[in-house]
Amino acid sequence: MKETKKGIFDPKAFFLRTLTDPILWYTALIMAALMFHYRDREEEDWHGYIFAAVWGVVTYVAGWLIFRVFDYMQKHHIIGFGMYIALAALFGVGVRYSIEMGREDYPIEWMLWFLTPQDSVDYNFGYTLGFYLLFLLFMASVIYYFTRVRYRIFMNFLIFIIPFAIYGKEYEKMPTLLIILLTVGYILLMVYYRQLSDSEDTVFVDRRHSLLPIAAYAVIFAGAAAIIPKPEIEADRSYIETLINAEQFTDKLVNMLNAFRDTSSGQQFRSTQNTVVYEAVSDDDLRIKTETFSTYNFNNDTWSIEEVDNVFGERTDDNTLNIGSRMGMADAFLEAARLDSDYAEKYGLTEFVNSGLDVPELKRVFFYSMNGIIGFSSGASTAPVPQFAVRMNYCTRKGKMTRLRGGTVYAIDSSFTSSENFGFEYSADTFFLSNKNLSFIDQIAKSDYRQLLDDTFDVLSYAYWRDSSDNEDFEQIYDYFGIDYELYDEYLDKHLNYGKNARIKALADSITEGCETEYEKALALERYFYDHDYNYDLSYKKKAGENAEDFLFETKTGVCYEYATSMVLLARAAGIPARYCEGYNMTKQGTSRINERANYYVTTQDAHGFPELYIRGYGWVSFEPTVTDAVAVTDKKSATDMLSRAGIMILAAALLVLLFSFVYPWLSHKIFIIRGRKRSPKDTVKAVMHRICKVYGIENVNTSQEVCGLVHEAAGADITETALLFDRAVYGEQMLDEHEKEKALEEYIKAYDSYREAKKRRGITNR
Repeated sequence: MKETKKGIFDPKAFFLRTLTDPILWYTALIMAALMFHYRDREEEDWHGYIFAAVWGVVTYVAGWLIFRVFDYMQKHHIIGFGMYIALAALFGVGVRYSIEMGREDYPIEWMLWFLTPQDSVDYNFGYTLGFYLLFLLFMASVIYYFTRVRYRIFMNFLIFIIPFAIYGKEYEKMPTLLIILLTVGYILLMVYYRQLSDSEDTVFVDRRHSLLPIAAYAVIFAGAAAIIPKPEIEADRSYIETLINAEQFTDKLVNMLNAFRDTSSGQQFRSTQNTVVYEAVSDDDLRIKTETFSTYNFNNDTWSIEEVDNVFGERTDDNTLNIGSRMGMADAFLEAARLDSDYAEKYGLTEFVNSGLDVPELKRVFFYSMNGIIGFSSGASTAPVPQFAVRMNYCTRKGKMTRLRGGTVYAIDSSFTSSENFGFEYSADTFFLSNKNLSFIDQIAKSDYRQLLDDTFDVLSYAYWRDSSDNEDFEQIYDYFGIDYELYDEYLDKHLNYGKNARIKALADSITEGCETEYEKALALERYFYDHDYNYDLSYKKKAGENAEDFLFETKTGVCYEYATSMVLLARAAGIPARYCEGYNMTKQGTSRINERANYYVTTQDAHGFPELYIRGYGWVSFEPTVTDAVAVTDKKSATDMLSRAGIMILAAALLVLLFSFVYPWLSHKIFIIRGRKRSPKDTVKAVMHRICKVYGIENVNTSQEVCGLVHEAAGADITETALLFDRAVYGEQMLDEHEKEKALEEYIKAYDSYREAKKRRGITNR
């Protein structure tokens, strides 16, 4: 019956078979899921889906070529092994070239980029291409081997969870659609390649006959699993995350990145990491500072560090270090007034000498660094300095430390260890709650501040060198005053720059109109964000080119970075020196099983950016303009809701496909008859014989008479006349007439109906 000679290569059949290979499709799906993770995160998510789809198409084409090499290897082991070595070498060259391309003008190495959370680093096409080439050859090799060569369901399961592990190492959720597609693809692949042993209880059927029920099971199972409501569970993971968690590793990597860059774009505040960084013993919620930045770039929306932030101050090689003063600069001015009555009278401070100020309570906090739990030997380069810190009175570090100009504590020569402990004394946040203290600040503000600093320096220096150098409290006041005295001109130079932005200047003037003091202006600027519909949204993706001006006047949506940056610029436009700071908000209370005394803990999700404003008479004060989740809650769908919605869509699509699958046999039968009546008699007879073979599942290696016997055996139908006509048309090359064409169509219809009846009698679902 077959029209072509046996053994002749059929390119159409070859390409159809290889291009519909389920292994190839599954490999493309896995690589697409992986590449979505390494998308450019400054773009919208739909760009990420297109990005992943493009890589999936590339995988489909490249995978087809790779699988042809693997097919050859199965038949020619020695030569095939050499071909695989050459293929691996070719990919190795590609990986090396890609990494070298990505390394140009990029601050970190490929391995650090790969291991670091992608929402904490900038997109790098070269590194991404290197990752793709490396994983493509690996995935194609293991998936092909453990399905076609040696079927191992456990190994295939390990391959299946690799994409989930890549996402999980950064505490990122894979998109719901990709989760369902990967799961369905895995189920279909495993069932399709399941090897059965022959026995009396096992009946083999053609694999193509089993595809429909397998597909129906997979899509209905996936859709139902997505739709069925799940219980909402909120578990306390803090203990296990502290004991053993890959997120500790990623947090360590983020810390390492700080050694490579001296700028901040706030990307870390959009991270999904939730790793415990510090545990603490404290009586209060605290704001912690680790870094300060002075220069803002409107073009790329980044802050950079200047000398005024990080030049060394006092150094020490023991475990103590002076940081501030109990009442800031007010201590120095009040002390000078006590020492010199002329000074007090000149600046109107005599009444405060007699009555004193309301001194904030001195409190203590103790921090335990938690990165060492997973065994890293080094941690961050700066210590967690609490707001209004006066002194670091304890540290386990063995080596030199210094107080930087920005008010942070820095480890010289090497970082703090990842298991370091720190103890601090700090002032309670009550100074500005006292009317007496506010009056003191107001009085200071009336003076020529530069002259006031000079006169204060003269009074304190004279007393210091005369008889007060052995008084520790006085020495600390004197040292802290000396920093601001030395740097005040730099504050005016670096911390009043707002880019001469007219819109920001106009807004700052409008907000602070009617305010009499700098502190009142600062509070007005802080309150502005709460009163004007600004939104806090971790998922908001800034478009390329967006900066603080866009946040203030257009989008009004962002995270702490945008709020803090905007308040700093507004304060500068209002004439108040200001700088941008980063650190953590410590607000989470809970008992710990690691450090029994700890009653607070700080995680990477507590990372925070905030402004510090220089209030004349006191010094640097931090403020909180960020409209947090507690104030403005963004409407977000839970993962379960998203999964359910995606499940409904997929199940609906699957049902349509299944419905079409059941209707298709009847529809194709009708279409065949209509088309048959339009063909020539000879073409119709040939098509009828091939159609009968397809319906009955008969291989085309049989003769026409053998087909007659198989059809009669299967359903009792008689196609003898059609077989004779087929032989005459094909082998005898005779012309047929319309009557003979109708006879062939009539036998086909009877054979089709007989087959359907036979299947119903056996209880087999229509194909």
